[in-house]
Amino acid sequence: MRPLLVRLHRWFGLGIAAFLFLAGLTGAVIAWDHELDALLNPTFFRSATPGTPLPALELARRLEAAEPHAVVTFMPLSVEPGHTWIAQVAPRPNPENQAPYTLDFNQVALDPVTGEEQGRRMWGKASLARQNLIPFLYQLHYTLFMPTKMGIDFGVWTMGVVGMVWLLDGFIAIVLAFPSPKSWRKSLAFRVKRGGYALTFDLHRSGGVWLWGLLTVVAVTSISMNLGAQIVRPVVSMFSTLAPDPFRIVAPGPALTPAEATAARERIVAEAAGMGRREGITAPPGGLFGLPTSGVYGVGYFEAGNDHGDAGLGNAWLILNARTGQVLGKQIPGRGSAGDIFMQAQFPLHSGRIAGLPGRIAISFTGVVVAMLSVTGVLIWLKKARARRKPAKQAKQAKAASTIVTRERAAN
Repeated sequence: MRPLLVRLHRWFGLGIAAFLFLAGLTGAVIAWDHELDALLNPTFFRSATPGTPLPALELARRLEAAEPHAVVTFMPLSVEPGHTWIAQVAPRPNPENQAPYTLDFNQVALDPVTGEEQGRRMWGKASLARQNLIPFLYQLHYTLFMPTKMGIDFGVWTMGVVGMVWLLDGFIAIVLAFPSPKSWRKSLAFRVKRGGYALTFDLHRSGGVWLWGLLTVVAVTSISMNLGAQIVRPVVSMFSTLAPDPFRIVAPGPALTPAEATAARERIVAEAAGMGRREGITAPPGGLFGLPTSGVYGVGYFEAGNDHGDAGLGNAWLILNARTGQVLGKQIPGRGSAGDIFMQAQFPLHSGRIAGLPGRIAISFTGVVVAMLSVTGVLIWLKKARARRKPAKQAKQAKAASTIVTRERAAN
């Protein structure tokens, strides 16, 4: 049995090594994506104008008036002092043919006091420019910039399958790391003084053992992040009742006209605080996203600047029918069945934010370890492959020499 597990570990590991190396390093960086992005692009994130910020709806109106081909799809409802108001935008449909206009940006930063633009960019663009670097790494982490063809997102599916292979390989690795009860200490040690191959081997084996629990959590959550609807939710629903995914609900009815979308946005913002209180949500309305093409709006509840969720199970969201204001779905951290709470925990666990700052440090360190395990695994395979080839080469040379001697004897 052990020889079979060794072969499976070898080929599974080699098959996913490059993907895990890339995911590990990018994951270690994007654990701090907001901080690093702000550090690299201070003018995009920082505003120095003193005064009272304009209302979010007024800022959205000014942005759409300045860019008539764009519609705001997400906006913060409040901003931290000294920070810009950053909105996500999408192209409006051309009324002549309903095809979307072409935009070279999808994110805009405004001075919240004056409404003046401080920057724009295409979030997720494949670019190493300073303004695009962190969003590029974020996008690379889970899509690899692979294309979507025939409705299949090949990047998401690839990383989801890599996560499944990684999870299986992790269980194989932990079995191989403890060959017998007597040698368990070896699986936790690092032969630092010996260096060379011995240390490389220990970094791979013992490093994986020490962090096996965290690695398993990251592998499971990576599957959820990529293939939640396709695989994880159906599996979890076999053991626990799941509420419908609120972010996949589409309201019936035609797309909203620009006038309907504006009216719905204003009405929902005015009613958001009351809706939150009725649902028992204590945080204030913090953000609004809208999908005018499907008649859906959503309100997120969080303090200014905490749209990404700094701790726990994240932020509460209500998903609404834009025409009627009916609550179509909701995600309130800690509420629901055991399966619902398990699904709520996937991103906070994967990002480490479930444990606040210590969790993010742990996840960042784990990303570096994942990259290290990928490199050391390949180095171990290369050394063993050379060792296997050497006897074979010697046997081949010996056979060739024997053949020559036999021919010479026959000739004499």
